Amino acid sequence: MSDIDPHFQAHLEAQAKQAAENPVPPIDQLPPEMVRAGYRMQRQSQDQNAPKDVDVRDFTIPGPHGAIPVRLYEPHGLAGPSGLLVYYHGGGWVIGDLDTHDGHCRRMAAWGGCRVMAVDYRLAPEHPFPKGHDDALAAAKWAFDHAAETGVDPKRIAVGGDSAGGNLAATVAIDLRDDPVRQPAFQLLLYPATTSEWTTPSRKTLDGPVLTFQAMRWFERLLAAAGHPEAHRLSPMDREVKGAAPALIVTAGHDCLKDEGFAYAERLKDAGVEARHVEYPRLPHDFYIMADVSPAVIEAAKETAGALKAAIG
Repeated sequence: MSDIDPHFQAHLEAQAKQAAENPVPPIDQLPPEMVRAGYRMQRQSQDQNAPKDVDVRDFTIPGPHGAIPVRLYEPHGLAGPSGLLVYYHGGGWVIGDLDTHDGHCRRMAAWGGCRVMAVDYRLAPEHPFPKGHDDALAAAKWAFDHAAETGVDPKRIAVGGDSAGGNLAATVAIDLRDDPVRQPAFQLLLYPATTSEWTTPSRKTLDGPVLTFQAMRWFERLLAAAGHPEAHRLSPMDREVKGAAPALIVTAGHDCLKDEGFAYAERLKDAGVEARHVEYPRLPHDFYIMADVSPAVIEAAKETAGALKAAIG
């Protein structure tokens, strides 16, 4: 991994040393709740310095499977009505929550000059596919329908997410293509999963350093989408995307999902959708929520927030 960011290199070496001294069972031999708790603790410890000048409010909105917790971020001094990013956290549809991605959402709000509504969608295996996808779509629709009461301009609503959350955002953007009223202005897809196939070179060769093949297979098994009549919703790459919102797709150089992220940008362009692809070649998967590990994360986050501001700010 000689071409990985040196700060991440040191971080990964320290983690490997710790794992050698205190071995833990493979991820697929642990209960999801334990993995979630470990992930939450790890990511929060790696993101302690997010902007504080953001007001945060937690509440619930209705969804097809019951109430959906959300967290609304509003930068201090933001004039309304503003743009809004409806944001879906990553974690393989199995782990991750409002707290693992709190720092990242604060940065997007503060530096993007917009409100952010983070969505705590249902996770597998307790809530298998497509319940998380249903929650994601319901949350986006709610954001449009309640724009006035949240201080939002409905013409400046974006959907976004990272990894599995990027998958959710992409599917929501497709689901709303033909909605006469609810039209996203932008989609922000950060190292998104865009296919359920293991055919790209990066899915065959980039096993880690953060997202491993073993973890990916575990996520897929617990999501239980294979064979489901709506399984097509899991692969934006295979769906009709003409008319979807303009997109920024960000990929990481050390990530098994990087090739499908680039391919999805090309797929959008081929369908006449305005799409831009940016790769950070020296960074690994999940870097946006490890802001304290390397200054390179802050630089990338500022660039990404700048694109968000240009789109809906």
